Amino acid sequence: MTTTAESYAYCEGVARSRARNFYWSFLLLPKAKRRAMCAVYAFMRECDDLSDGERASAEAMAGWRADLDRALTGEPGAHPLWPALMDTVERYQIPHRYLIEMIDGVESDLKAHDFETFDELYRYCYLVASVVGLTIIHIFGFDDPAALVLAEKCGVAFQLTNIIRDVAEDRDEGRVYLPREEMRRFGVESVKQNSPELRRLLESMAGRARAYYEESRPLIGMMHKDSRASLWALVEIYSRLLDRIAASSYDVLPKRIRLSSWEKAWILVQAQFHDSGIPGGRRPG
Repeated sequence: MTTTAESYAYCEGVARSRARNFYWSFLLLPKAKRRAMCAVYAFMRECDDLSDGERASAEAMAGWRADLDRALTGEPGAHPLWPALMDTVERYQIPHRYLIEMIDGVESDLKAHDFETFDELYRYCYLVASVVGLTIIHIFGFDDPAALVLAEKCGVAFQLTNIIRDVAEDRDEGRVYLPREEMRRFGVESVKQNSPELRRLLESMAGRARAYYEESRPLIGMMHKDSRASLWALVEIYSRLLDRIAASSYDVLPKRIRLSSWEKAWILVQAQFHDSGIPGGRRPG
C-alpha cells in the first residue's frame, strides 16, 4: 500500500513533469501547500488523461468516478495519488463536490462539444477550470466568502485563454469550443483557416477573458499572505499568454503560442517582490 509520503512524492513528480504553467506558481508556496497543490494537480491530470488520449473511454471514467467515491468514504484504491489527495482534502477542508465536478467536466470531452451560446461554454469552463480554482483557494487559504465568486471568474478566464490558444489543436482532435452563435455573428464558417472573421471572433473572446481577469484580480489580496505571490504568478502567466496571443493578431493556427521558461522564471522573481497584498494592484511591466 502506498504511504502518504510516497503518494505526495508521486504527485510532485507528476506536477514537475506535466504542469506547464501551474508548477511554476507552486514553487512560491510553503512546502505543505506546494505538496497539496501537486496532489490536486495529479488528480486533475489523471481525470484529463482518462477523457483524452489513448486511455480515454467512458468505462475508464466510470471506474475513476467509482474510485473517487470509495476514496471519499475512506477506502482509497490502488492508484498512488489517493493517500496524498485524501490527506489534502481533509487538511484543507476541500468540498467533495469540486472533485466530482472535475470529473463531470472532463468526462464531457469524451464526445464532441456543440456549444450554441456563450452561456453553455461558460458552464463548461466552470466544470473544467473554475472548480479547480475553487479547490486550490482552499489550499491558499481565504476568509472572505466573496473569494469563491472571484475564483470562479478567474477559472473561466484561464480556460478561455486555453481555448483561444488551442483552436488548431482542438480542431485536429475534432473539437470546436467556439459557440455557434458567436461564429455566426462574426461570419466564421470554419476554423480551418485563420481568416479575418476568425481573428475578430478570437479577439472578442479575448475581451471576455480580460474582463474576467480584471474582475477577479482582487482575489489575490484575499488569499492568506503566504499564498498571494503564487496566485499572482499564476494569473500573470496566463494573462501574459493572452497578451502574447493578441500581439500575434490571433494567428493561432500555424503554431502553439506560449511563454518561454525564462519568461515564467522572471514572473516568479517579480512575484516575490510584488506588493500582491493590495487587491487589484498594478502589474509590473
